[in-house]
Amino acid sequence: MKVKLVGKNLDDIIPLLEMGNFELTDEVPELIIAHGGDGALLDAERLYPRIPKFPLRDRKTAPLCSRHSYEQQLDDFRTGKTVKTANPKLCGHFGGRTLLGLNDIFIHNCNRGSAMRYRVRINEELYAHEIVGDAVGMATIHGSTAYYRSITHSIFKTGLGLAFSNSTEVVNHLVLPEDAVVRIKIVRGPGIMVADNNPEVIEIPQGSEVCIAKAEEYAVIYGLDNFMCQSCRLLRHPRQFAGTTPFIQEKR
Repeated sequence: MKVKLVGKNLDDIIPLLEMGNFELTDEVPELIIAHGGDGALLDAERLYPRIPKFPLRDRKTAPLCSRHSYEQQLDDFRTGKTVKTANPKLCGHFGGRTLLGLNDIFIHNCNRGSAMRYRVRINEELYAHEIVGDAVGMATIHGSTAYYRSITHSIFKTGLGLAFSNSTEVVNHLVLPEDAVVRIKIVRGPGIMVADNNPEVIEIPQGSEVCIAKAEEYAVIYGLDNFMCQSCRLLRHPRQFAGTTPFIQEKR
């Protein structure tokens, strides 16, 4: 299989790939191996969309549990044991420009010293005439454990999440059907639209409206369950999980 390797500390993984009959290439790869953390996977999906990804945690910065060593994960992939998932993505539209996000798409206030005012419609029905806050955005299931969780202190397993950051009004965070279309109009701004860790941002002038919905394309990812392993996470953040029983993932 022709593989492109991206991320950091690549010298740690290249010898194992060469021994495992993976052909490293910079031409038309069949698979992208993202070596690093969540950011490496997001970068890989943004730079190489529509090519399957296989994320591996960098063990120098993220210790791996005994079941998820490099050697074991690569061997499982070669023997067809690694689970493949098709993960929904989000698309934000404004003024003929789009941003795609595997985790989330958010509209933030441009002026950090002034809150943004915005109106929200869900499937063309008015949800909130005016909300004052720092940000509003949508998250996928995968992104529900990222920025969405830091705002709402919750995660979800189906649909799309709509979160409101530091709103002065009492407004409920929502979990919407996967086909929901959300329109956000900037009443007082401007705002900026961001997606995942993408350095590209789109400024949204006052009076303008953004449309956010599920994208047509999916992110095909191998081994996402291993990448998100709670036992591995326990090794990375022992204080966070002090006094808890580590999650034991069933072998497939």
